[in-house]
Amino acid sequence: MLGKNERTILLIDGQSFYASVEKSAYPEYKNKPVAVGDPDRKSGIILAACPIAKARGVTTAERVFEAQAKCPDLIVIRPRMQRYITISLLITKIFENFTDLVEPYSIDEQFLDITGSLALFGSSEEIARQIQAQVLASTGVWSRVGIGPTKILAKTATDNFAKKREDGIFQLGPENIEKDLWPLPINQMFMVASRMTKHFVRMGLPTIGHVARLELGDFKRRMRREMGKQADIQAEYYWQTARGIDPSPVVPSIRGKLKSVSHGKALRSHLYKKIEDIEVVLLELVVEVCRRARRHGYMGRVVSVGAVETDGERAFHFGRQLTLPHATSLTHEVAAAARKLFIEHWRGLPISRLFISLTDLAGDDVYQLTLFDNRPAAYAIEHATDSIKDRYGDTAIMRASSLLNSGVARERAGQIGGHYK
Repeated sequence: MLGKNERTILLIDGQSFYASVEKSAYPEYKNKPVAVGDPDRKSGIILAACPIAKARGVTTAERVFEAQAKCPDLIVIRPRMQRYITISLLITKIFENFTDLVEPYSIDEQFLDITGSLALFGSSEEIARQIQAQVLASTGVWSRVGIGPTKILAKTATDNFAKKREDGIFQLGPENIEKDLWPLPINQMFMVASRMTKHFVRMGLPTIGHVARLELGDFKRRMRREMGKQADIQAEYYWQTARGIDPSPVVPSIRGKLKSVSHGKALRSHLYKKIEDIEVVLLELVVEVCRRARRHGYMGRVVSVGAVETDGERAFHFGRQLTLPHATSLTHEVAAAARKLFIEHWRGLPISRLFISLTDLAGDDVYQLTLFDNRPAAYAIEHATDSIKDRYGDTAIMRASSLLNSGVARERAGQIGGHYK
């Protein structure tokens, strides 16, 4: 029975999400081991593996050749990030049929606050089963559902229990937290990785219950002895996590006002030794930053350039910024500032990473006219270019320099987050 102010929250996770999407697209692979990775790059990593592949020893983040050595009949499918994003958004729409309080946590995990939905759709377990059925029928993805009165307990219920159950549902709350959660090893507590596990073991706290049963003051004293005087905030966080305390609400939209627009690119340093090659990428990054700024209705006054140089053994980083006389999102104005900053601070070593950002943002509904430049005409050209790209794709109209061997815009246009669309 819910308390007066108690919430009912779900954390829903898509099982082997990328692999599940691919198996749904290829029904002939239903009973075969499937993993998502680049089959042409044996040294690349496995992004996801289906349960059949995992049962054969295939693990996420291992090399493709290692996975194929364990499972010779493994089918490796190249990732399609745009497809996964589309399916994730479709799943969000399904969730929103049950509640308007849906908060994406990652591409395959989302929080739902169903407190106000119980009277309409039944108990939390009934809602979980309805959601599982609808998502499976619509996308081919099987969902695991953790249920709890807080986001931290819902997440913990999913990761430590629901994923191991055949029905994929587990509820964790005050009535069973001591019995089910507290006996777990400390490394299974949310946000406790290997380094923090070592600290807890040295403190004589090998399980989640060892932390939860301590008085907060006692736990803080132990944390100070182990990690120094500044450990009180960490101590309070871990103590609350062990007890399932988490006042944070499920927030449908976490996007606030933009504070910066930025873009960066990792480069093969042996190809970017000359300024004429580096300038090509620098301009491409500026083009993308300015386009993003215009898309969101912003201009910026501060241009920042960051770069990582390398001599083959050591890396050297620099980051500098320049304040412009007026806010802008015009490519040629930002590019001139970015080039000036780079030339002034580059040591001349090969570049392994470039980064551009535009900050001190303001709305672009009003902009400064200048005596010698026709800025209205320049903005009209930029907006026309944006419209063409939005309609026909990023490569529909490009600068000639991007067709040089040093250009990366064409390759990047076919990717999302470093992976193929």
